[in-house]
Amino acid sequence: MELYYSFSILIVLAAVFAYLNGRFLKLPSTIGVMLIAMLASILLVVTGNVFPKTFLAFSHLLEGIDFTEILMGAMLNFLLFAGAIHIHLSDLREQRTPIVVFSTLSVILSTLIVGGLLYLLFPLIYKEIPLIYCMLFGALISPTDPVAVLGILKTANVSRQLETKVAGESLFNDGVAVVVFAVLLQLAQGSDAELTALNVSWLLIKEALGGLFAGLAIGWLVSRAMQKIDDYKVSVLLTLAAVMGGYLLARAMHISGPLMMVASGLVIGNYGKLTAMSDITKDYLEKFWELLDEILNAILFLFIGFELLLIEDLTAYWLVGLIGIIVVLLARFLSIWIPAKLIPFKNKFSTATVKLLVWGGLRGGVSIALALSVDPGPYKNFILAITYIVVIFSILVQGLTIGKVAKHLEV
Repeated sequence: MELYYSFSILIVLAAVFAYLNGRFLKLPSTIGVMLIAMLASILLVVTGNVFPKTFLAFSHLLEGIDFTEILMGAMLNFLLFAGAIHIHLSDLREQRTPIVVFSTLSVILSTLIVGGLLYLLFPLIYKEIPLIYCMLFGALISPTDPVAVLGILKTANVSRQLETKVAGESLFNDGVAVVVFAVLLQLAQGSDAELTALNVSWLLIKEALGGLFAGLAIGWLVSRAMQKIDDYKVSVLLTLAAVMGGYLLARAMHISGPLMMVASGLVIGNYGKLTAMSDITKDYLEKFWELLDEILNAILFLFIGFELLLIEDLTAYWLVGLIGIIVVLLARFLSIWIPAKLIPFKNKFSTATVKLLVWGGLRGGVSIALALSVDPGPYKNFILAITYIVVIFSILVQGLTIGKVAKHLEV
């Protein structure tokens, strides 16, 4: 019952905050919910001495919720599937080369640049941090967050081609980033695992390709099943089974659940809609996943806002957080600009397009979940604090201004 009570509190708060945002702030729903949650967190901290029981009760509630497991193990699968089911495969096919490059090479480049620059800069402004932990931060902050990106792009007035590049990259780069992060985390925490180039390559291939092929198979099987019965209730249940059963399969096979969800969502959202659904079934299915996407997004960004309560003395990290923001943006620029110059893409990238790809590369809950998964130690709070500062800047500043930036750059 504890889980039910905790989830009930979060749903009530998400509903209240969403209402307050819609009634007064009128910001994009996810950003508004997160901002109000942050303000509520600050209010709880300020009034902690006056109402210590309230502060402690809410802090214990958050500490009892495994954010990493809930996001990476459950919510992310639903959110990725919901995002992928609305994407046209023809658009992805047209932008396949930049999507593949930016979701693989750019993630690795960004990890190296962020880790290297912070290792050089931190002794000058803070204190020396081991290189492996700087690289660990680089790995968890380099992937653009699919949930944040897809949520914000809905309200930003950008071209369809650019939206496909940014959304496609964010959907696929988690597989590479999580593998790189897992390897670096094992090194940082002194794991006895044999981390040779061959083992790391096999891990990457198994996670990424295994997830993709399994997702394609699940999507095809569900689409074929839908062809036999045109019932929107059964179709919705089949897609839920694809997500939840797919997650169990991914865990059992040790392959990438996020990539599995993206692949199955793309197949059902394109092949399934084209061959297996009537207009009524298609309409119900799209509305169901759109509604579920909005609800889970509200809960996720509520989580992000309240994670402020779990960071000890966040104000002590404002300077390194500011440096982290600058370094992450610079690394994002270089990881886009270098491939754009060296790789012969079908369509050349203009300076304006590169700038918007940099500014539209939002960080979100995935980075925070990975930071929280680091074992307790001397650098855990440091990594969590700087990650939180970068994510908050990314969502509030970049997320709220991407539409204006696109208009200014005329992209």
